[in-house]
Amino acid sequence: MSRIPLNQVELANQGMKDRLEMSTAEIGLAVRTTNCLEERGIFTVNDLLHCTREDLLSISNFGEKTLEEVYKSLEKIGFCRPVRPGRPR
Repeated sequence: MSRIPLNQVELANQGMKDRLEMSTAEIGLAVRTTNCLEERGIFTVNDLLHCTREDLLSISNFGEKTLEEVYKSLEKIGFCRPVRPGRPR
């Protein structure tokens, strides 16, 4: 145990940094999905979060079901899916 109290904000920031640096393979995606993403140069959660829905759907063999898999995996590690107009929360 540390004798120096750690600031809760610093801990939260480190947790966020750790999650952003996770590889796409670490978040529970199917191997095929991970391979599709890596072929497009998407290797980390941070890379994935910088992609739009349209970017992802433009990947070969990447459809609505795969997109849903990605969103669910991101939600499991604390990232919410984007809210689209007309879609219930």
